[in-house]
Amino acid sequence: MFNLVIFGPPGAGKGTQSIQIAGKYRLAHISTGDIFRSEIRNQTPLGLKVSGIIERGELVPDELLIDLLRSAMRKCTDVRGFVFDGFPRTLRQAADLDHLLEEDGEKVNLTLALEVEDQELITRLLIRAQREGRKDDTQEVIANRLNVYQNQTSPLIEYYKKQGKFKAVRGQGTIDEIFDRLCTEIETSLSSR
Repeated sequence: MFNLVIFGPPGAGKGTQSIQIAGKYRLAHISTGDIFRSEIRNQTPLGLKVSGIIERGELVPDELLIDLLRSAMRKCTDVRGFVFDGFPRTLRQAADLDHLLEEDGEKVNLTLALEVEDQELITRLLIRAQREGRKDDTQEVIANRLNVYQNQTSPLIEYYKKQGKFKAVRGQGTIDEIFDRLCTEIETSLSSR
């Protein structure tokens, strides 16, 4: 199996690119954000629990994420691996993901980080807020989310660099240009296996 982590700041295009990658390489797309939004929309107990956390731009507790992830992964059969979109976001989550994959004799093969300038991210998120009516894309919450990303997620770069699994990819340009850059890194990783 080939297991890929895509991360980057809010608005970097992780979801858009992850879906395309999953389709091209026959990987299951696992997006914790999408799963949470579905739970909130359906007003499940988990959705009610996390809705306030997400609306404030904070991170959902690790225990909830791991249980959710394990459940989502177990539902996926006949796939060549996973694209983890927006997870992990902290060092602890990265270690938890490693343990979760090890349960099935698997590992993270590659981590791709989409790098986008802050002003571009803010513009993208404000447009998305208007288009989708998302409560977590206000100017104040965006600033908090970018700060949370810098403080808690950026250390993942060193974590994955030490394992030789990290590649930064420029996340600006057209969707197709960014997709081509990501595919180049994936193809390089697949050919070296």
